[in-house]
Amino acid sequence: MSVPQTLSPATELVATNTAHFPNESAEYRTARNALLVEEIELRRHVERVAAQRRALPQGGEVSHDFEFVSEAGPVRLSSLFGDKDTLMVYSMMFGPERKGPCPSCTSFLSSWNGTAANLRERAAIVVTARSPIERLAEYKKQRGFAYLPFVSDASADYTRTYVNPEDADVPGFSVFTRRDGTVYHFYSGELSGAMADPGQDPRGAPDLDPLWLMLDVTPEGRGTDWYPKLDYGHK
Repeated sequence: MSVPQTLSPATELVATNTAHFPNESAEYRTARNALLVEEIELRRHVERVAAQRRALPQGGEVSHDFEFVSEAGPVRLSSLFGDKDTLMVYSMMFGPERKGPCPSCTSFLSSWNGTAANLRERAAIVVTARSPIERLAEYKKQRGFAYLPFVSDASADYTRTYVNPEDADVPGFSVFTRRDGTVYHFYSGELSGAMADPGQDPRGAPDLDPLWLMLDVTPEGRGTDWYPKLDYGHK
């Protein structure tokens, strides 16, 4: 059993900060140090939430070994783990009725593709959608997602169980764990639109798309009317 650590007050840690930049005003430094206190508290809160997530009781057993279609043919959920004990499944908005893939989902996956090169050393990851595998394979090729395997949930069994019971074209993210050969549900994103704060788009916590986290440190922030696109028309 780990011994709880006693953390120094954030204000004491900030008092050790020696950062100063050319021509900054006293007002800037005071405000920046006050922000630094909040950043330390945010870091600690993220750690507490992550620890609480890891400490969740064992989730429900996945009694049905869902079948998907991979580029190599039919594949079961249990085999998507490979040699890992953890499997992340991102369900993107790219149903057969859509003319094209979701731009926001594509933004997620563009960032995750690079991360997956390292992530797959610790956990398995797969992307699924309701479109036929041929369509998903072409999308994967066009976007250059070399490190993300794609599978089609042709039957919608998985989607109805872990994403949306009505098989709606909505995104989903779930994590599964394998213990002694049995697969269990560990975690799914559950922050819905009904839980969004005023003036904000629905989002998870933490936000899993680095795009938005990077915009959070800019003067303009995320904005209120800008969203990722599939093509910006740049030469």
